[in-house]
Amino acid sequence: METGARRPGSATRTLIYLTALAWSLFQLWIVSPLPYALALGVIPETHARSIHLAFAVFLAFLLFPARLPSARGPHIAAGFYGLLGAGLWLLAWQQHQADQPWATAYLLMGAAALALAWPAWRVAPLERVPLVDWLLALTAAFAAGYLFLFHQELAQRPGRPELPDMIAAGLGLLLLLEATRRVLGPALMVIAGVFLIYTFAGPWMPDLLAHRGASFGRAMSQQWLSNEGVFGIALGVSTSFVFLFVLFGALLEKAGAGGYFIRVAFSLLGHMRGGPAKAAVVASGLTGVVSGSSIANVVTTGTFTVPLMKRTGLTASKAGAVEVASSVNGQLMPPVMGAAAFLMVEYVGISYVEVIRHAFLPALIAYIALLYIVHLEALKAGLQGLPRHRPGRLSRSVIGLGLSVSGLLVLAGLVYFGLGWIKDVAGDHSFWVIGALVGVTYLLLLWLTCQVPDAGSELDPEITEVPDPGPTIQGGLHFLLPVVVLVWALVVERLSPGLSAFWAVLFLVGILLTQRPLVVFFRGLGGYGPAFLRGLRELGDGLVQGARNMIGIGVATAAAGIIVGTVAMTGIGLVMTDLVELLSGGNLMLMLLLTAVICLVLGLGLPTTANYIIVATLMAPVIVDLGAQNQLLIPLIAAHLFVFYFGIMADVTPPVGLASFAAAAVARADPIRTGLQAFWYSLRTVTLPFVFMFNTQLLLIGVDSLWQLALTFFGSLAGILVFAAATQHFFLVRNRLWETAVLLLVALTLLVPGFWMDRLHDPLQALPPTEIEAVAGDRPTGGHLRLEVSGYDLDGQEVVRRVMLPLGDPAPGRERLTAAGLGLTTFNDQVNISFVRFASAAERVGLEGGAQITAVFVPADRPASEWFFLPALLALGAIAWLQRRRRALRI
Repeated sequence: METGARRPGSATRTLIYLTALAWSLFQLWIVSPLPYALALGVIPETHARSIHLAFAVFLAFLLFPARLPSARGPHIAAGFYGLLGAGLWLLAWQQHQADQPWATAYLLMGAAALALAWPAWRVAPLERVPLVDWLLALTAAFAAGYLFLFHQELAQRPGRPELPDMIAAGLGLLLLLEATRRVLGPALMVIAGVFLIYTFAGPWMPDLLAHRGASFGRAMSQQWLSNEGVFGIALGVSTSFVFLFVLFGALLEKAGAGGYFIRVAFSLLGHMRGGPAKAAVVASGLTGVVSGSSIANVVTTGTFTVPLMKRTGLTASKAGAVEVASSVNGQLMPPVMGAAAFLMVEYVGISYVEVIRHAFLPALIAYIALLYIVHLEALKAGLQGLPRHRPGRLSRSVIGLGLSVSGLLVLAGLVYFGLGWIKDVAGDHSFWVIGALVGVTYLLLLWLTCQVPDAGSELDPEITEVPDPGPTIQGGLHFLLPVVVLVWALVVERLSPGLSAFWAVLFLVGILLTQRPLVVFFRGLGGYGPAFLRGLRELGDGLVQGARNMIGIGVATAAAGIIVGTVAMTGIGLVMTDLVELLSGGNLMLMLLLTAVICLVLGLGLPTTANYIIVATLMAPVIVDLGAQNQLLIPLIAAHLFVFYFGIMADVTPPVGLASFAAAAVARADPIRTGLQAFWYSLRTVTLPFVFMFNTQLLLIGVDSLWQLALTFFGSLAGILVFAAATQHFFLVRNRLWETAVLLLVALTLLVPGFWMDRLHDPLQALPPTEIEAVAGDRPTGGHLRLEVSGYDLDGQEVVRRVMLPLGDPAPGRERLTAAGLGLTTFNDQVNISFVRFASAAERVGLEGGAQITAVFVPADRPASEWFFLPALLALGAIAWLQRRRRALRI
């Protein structure tokens, strides 16, 4: 179980409940504006990360046993810890013989490793917490909180750790690996352990992997006593942003929104061909907006949708595969993206809104394509949907949909411009005025909810007819308000993600406290006191559930920090670049395929957050570097989304696809067959990263007008639907082989229209480097500057590469370049890079001081690539005509 398998006695259960509650309250406090307004309890970021991890590891050892009763055979972890303990004691003896200072640290770490071996071997009790786990929990919490407890002392001796520091760091790393194994399984523990060993074993590695190694003191300082390893960016994002979004999802679920989303999806789509499968896709997309786990999506929505899919005619493996494909895609859907969106902000160096803007279109297209795949499966199998409670006419449904969409657009416009007018008129009082309006809207929507019968919190899997959409949608409209508050704060007010989530969570707290008493009032029932107490209990349970959901993410981001710290110490990132370049032989497509495979392997068995940290640290720079060497201009966000997509696909891919195993268990199907079928359904998701590497307009890069946006969206959507028809071997009827080949060519043309035009005309025009400031000033908001840069590598060889430098808001060219972190020196016709600011956009794309800019590129004046849509659509129309004739003849 993702929140812990232990169910201890009442005293321990109460302690766990209070600890989890304290964690949630602590996270709300540090993100809220109250500490700064009151000048009380302001906690520095480093301290907050330390306390965050202390809560996570303490709860991990109390809630997750070392070995479940269902585990069979000798536990590999016991042997591993036994060998590790013996090895550490041997090192302690050698250090003692050589009179070295770290003998005591090795001795204590060896004792801790042996202490871990015993519970890992024995079957752990679930009804109590053994004494050894209490000791491990307290020790791990102390080691994690060491930076908070002794921050002043550590600040006075930077880079000069003492023996207690080394003991705390060594024990902390060891216990963090064990907590990771207990919570997430062995995959991440093994990967992090291998990287930790690589830190010390560099001198004995083969030439390609060799480095000079690190001393015990330097490694512990890097990994545990600084912000470069465990307590680095990943854990910082978990502390500042991710916890609040996970808490938001847990409170939304406790309020009843999860069941509401599933009911709405089923009421809208359940009557169509393969309706329950289509409802599963939509429901998973809705829950994936706030969920941080593919597996959680599977077991949440799959419990209801998989039995319904099987009842309507899908086989068990296909029903499970549809649930897997839709649940995994939930991790690609903004605004949370399994917490990866917040990490991208730090790694790519762009705003959160920009990350969402770039990621939205591919995720939306992938979901629509999955709905189409489900429709094709229903056509092939002759499936029907469930009957409606009240049969409706198509014309009435279309008119109702049109009125609903237009009404929502009008309402959105009124809200946007109305609130803008209120802010202008009310000035400093606008916060209270808008708050009052939101409160009145909440009361009105809750009153509308109470005008229809209560549908219950969950959908009945044995349901025989589709409920009416109108009353179903009306029965929970107030659940949309927290999401509106969140999106408004993020996109319109441009607040930080943490503060935006804080206000959304605060609004949800108000809903949980008032929802039940108000329902009692609006329905004319009695019992206000019990209703309020029930809401208070649900609020407490939601806060605790949010903290328990965060245990896995907390330890995952900390363990992934070990990998980040190792890369920083050893330079293994450059090794990965050399390895991929060597194996690909300089072929760009083969390089991308190799990178995709490596991301799949690295992501096996890992949660979304840790998955992204690892692939972004190791593989995203590989894509940018090798793309630059092959004269392909790859935006940094495209590289990060590429590795993120393939890391996520590891949840699908057998033999370790965790989401596939979970869905197979729900569907009672073979997990390997389910995983293979899910991967086949996910081919459209596998294709999209390759598409936006060569067609960055799909990421809304270089899209400057509504017409261009429409062409990009509808062209890409049509292309991915045609690709789905080709891979499913079914369009209007079953495809012939040559028809599948033509459909693939049509899909290529629609998805990457520049593929053909680039062979007729170069897409870019080179300008002299002296034009750089003029070109930078002309770029639109969020535009990119394309540069060719010449420099020298460590071997003294000249290297020419192309980069895409992201630019911010419009400004004069020099100001935009300075804001991007780039300083220039011009002498006659030569432009050199004088400096690159640390942690700037220029540094992230690989620019270095001393290099020479040899050219600036702008789009060439050539016919639009979209003209190739015409022959592609003609070919598609011809195949449709032929298949319609075949279908008519069969009828």
